[in-house]
Amino acid sequence: MNELGARASGQGRIFQTSGDQYIQEHHHHYDAGAAPLFETGPEVRPAAPTGPDTVRVPLVGRPPGILRNREQLRGVLSAVLAGPGGTAHVVHGMGGCGKTALAHWLFTEAVRAHGRVGFWVNASERMSLRAGMLAVAGDRGAEPGELAAAAAGRRAAADLVWHHLDHSAEPWLLVLDNADDPSVLADGAWLRTSPRGTVLVTTRHATSPLWQTPGVARHALGVLPLEEAAQVLCDLAPDAGDLDSARKVAARLGRLPLALTLAGSHLAHQLLESWTMDEYDRKLGEESTAIVDRGASGYGGSQSRHLVSRTWQLSLDALAGQGLPEATTLLRLLSLLAADPVPLAVLAPLARGEVTVDGLQPPLAAGKLEPALRGLLDHSLAELVETDGTRCVRAHGVLLDSVAAGVPAGQRPVLTEAAAHLLAAALPERGAESPEARGRLALLAPHASALLLAAPGEQAARLATRVAQQVFESGDYSGAMELAPAVAGRVEALLGVRHPVALEARDIEAGALFRMGRYAESEALHRRVLGRRELILGPDHPDTLRSCVGLHQPLDLLDRDEEAERLLRRALEGQRRVLGAESHETLLTGACLIEVLCQLGDEREFDAESRAIIAACEGALPSDHLTALAAFHAYAMGLHHLGRHEEAEPVARQVLADRTRLQGRDHPLTLTALYLTADIVHDLGRGDEALPLLEEVVERRERVLGTEHPFTVEVRELLAVWQAEA
Repeated sequence: MNELGARASGQGRIFQTSGDQYIQEHHHHYDAGAAPLFETGPEVRPAAPTGPDTVRVPLVGRPPGILRNREQLRGVLSAVLAGPGGTAHVVHGMGGCGKTALAHWLFTEAVRAHGRVGFWVNASERMSLRAGMLAVAGDRGAEPGELAAAAAGRRAAADLVWHHLDHSAEPWLLVLDNADDPSVLADGAWLRTSPRGTVLVTTRHATSPLWQTPGVARHALGVLPLEEAAQVLCDLAPDAGDLDSARKVAARLGRLPLALTLAGSHLAHQLLESWTMDEYDRKLGEESTAIVDRGASGYGGSQSRHLVSRTWQLSLDALAGQGLPEATTLLRLLSLLAADPVPLAVLAPLARGEVTVDGLQPPLAAGKLEPALRGLLDHSLAELVETDGTRCVRAHGVLLDSVAAGVPAGQRPVLTEAAAHLLAAALPERGAESPEARGRLALLAPHASALLLAAPGEQAARLATRVAQQVFESGDYSGAMELAPAVAGRVEALLGVRHPVALEARDIEAGALFRMGRYAESEALHRRVLGRRELILGPDHPDTLRSCVGLHQPLDLLDRDEEAERLLRRALEGQRRVLGAESHETLLTGACLIEVLCQLGDEREFDAESRAIIAACEGALPSDHLTALAAFHAYAMGLHHLGRHEEAEPVARQVLADRTRLQGRDHPLTLTALYLTADIVHDLGRGDEALPLLEEVVERRERVLGTEHPFTVEVRELLAVWQAEA
C-alpha cells in the first residue's frame, strides 16, 4: 500500500507521479494450467477473436501507460482534434523513437475525449494498407459487393474508401502507422484529406515529396530528454537503481524510447540475476556485448539499430543463461520475415518437429519453440497480437533489422530454408477462394516478400512468385498488380531476366494488367514473356504454351480475333500433346477457343470444337468444376452470337445458376451470365421478362463496379433502349 491508500495484490504494482509520464509495462503470467501457445498434435487449436474490428483497435500490442515528454506536439495535435478536420499530419523520426506510442495516445484522445471514431491501419506494406483501408470503408457503410469489387481490382479501392470517409456521419481520426516507404501511400493516392476527419501518418522518412502536398503538416520526433529518459527506466525497473544511475544508462542508450523499454523490461524481469542499473551500464560498455552496426538499410539511419542491438543482446544473453538459447534462434528466424504479425500457425510445425532442412539439423528442436517464444514475450522482445481473429507474434521492425544484420553466416542457410518451408506449408491450397484463404494470403504475402529481400536465393524467389500467383488466382487482381512487379524486379535482379521464375513473375504481372483493363500494356508484356520463353524453354514447353493463352486475352479485347485464334490453336495442339487432352489447362484453352470462334462467325468450327470440348469436360471433370463451367458459358455466348437463341437459353440459365452457386451473386462472371440470359430472352421476343433482368444487372453492376465503369455504362445504355421499346 502506498501513502495514498492504493493497494496492489498478486502481481500488481503501484505508480505514483505528479506529472506526465511514459510508462510501458509488459507482463506475461502463465499458471500451471495455462493453455499452450502451440499444439503438438496434428492440428493447431484455432483461437477465437477477442475484440472488435481490427481497424478500430490500435495495433500496438500492449499500449503504453503514460506518454512522457512530447508536450508541445501533443498540444498541437490535441488542437487539431478539437477542430473541424480536413488536415493530415506526418510524424517522422528514427525507428524506435516513440512515433507509434504518440499515435496511440492521440487515438485514445480522439475516441475518449473528442467523440471521434478511431481507425488504425498498418501502412508498412501495400497489401496490409489496402486491406485495412477497405475495412475502414466497410465500417463506414460500404456494401459487400463494393468491397469485393475493390478488393479484386474491379473498382478503384482508394476512391471507394475516401468516398465513404467523406460521407461519414461521425467525425474520425485515421492513423496510418509505419508508413516507412511513402511510395506505398503514393501508389493509388491513399493519402488524402477530408473535412470529416483527420489523418495521422507515422514514418521514418522525413523528406518525401508526398509530405509536401497541400493540407499535410510535418512534425519531427526525436529522442527523449535525459531526465525523462532516465525516468522511463525508473518507472519500468524501480528497484534497479536511482535516478542518477538511470541517467547513465539512458545516456548510453541514446535516450531512444525503444532501447529504454527493452532495457527496463530486462532489469524488471531478471530471475537468476539481479543487476542494478550501474551493473547494466557496465555490461553495455563491455566490448563483448557491443554489436557492430552493419549498415542495415531503411529510413532513419543506423543509430537506432545500433542502440537497440546493444540492448537486446543482453536480454538474449540472460535468456541463454536461463537455459533458453533457442530464444536467439527464434528471433533470428523472425528477423528474416517482415515486421508484420506472424501467425502462430506458421511456426507451429517447428513445435511439432515437422521441419526438415536437407539433412541438416532444424533450427529448433521439437518442444523448444514454446519456451523460446515465452522467453521473448517475457523480455518484451516480441508481443502477441490478434489480427482478424488470428493469434500472431510480432517484433519491432528496428529490433528485427538489427537482429538480421547479426545472423551468423553459417546459420543463415538453415534459417532461410526453414522460413521458406514454414511459409510454403502455411499457404492455402491453389484455387481456394474462401474468405479465410484470402485472409491467410494477406497475412503471408509480406513475409514472402521480406524473405526474398533478407535471404535472396532461388528458393525465396520461387516462394514469393508462388504467393503472387495465388493472390492473382484468388481474384485479388489489384493486390497482384501491387505485388507481382516488385517480386519480378527482385527476382530478375537476383536470377536474371531469362530465369523461368522471373518469367513466371512477369507473366503474373501481365495477367494482372489485363484484369485491370490495361490491355495494351498487357499485350506488350505477354509478348516479351512469350518471346523469352520460346528462346529459353522451347516452343512446346507448358509455360510457353501458357503464354500463348495469356496473350490471346488482350488481343481478343483489342479486336484482333484472328491472331488470338492462331495463338489458342497453337496452345491447344501443344497442350494436348504435352499435358494430355483431358488436362484441365488444356480444356480451359479449348473453352477460350470456343468464345473466339463465335466472334469470328465460323459456325461449323464453333460447333465442332464446342462438342469436343464439352464432351471432354463432362468426361474428365466434376460437374461443378470452374473449367467445365467456363466451357458451357462460352458455348451459350456462341449460340446467342450466332442467332441460335432457343438453344442458348437453357444453357445460359444453367450457367447463371451454377455461377451464382459457386461464385456468388455479385461475381463479375455471374453478372455477365445474368446479362447474357437477359439478352437472350429479349431476342426471343419476351421483352417484359427481359427488362427486369437487365434492370437487376444495372443495379448490381452500379453497386459492385461503380456507376462509371464501362460495363455499367454499356448495360445502362441498353436498358434505356429497352425501356423506350417497352
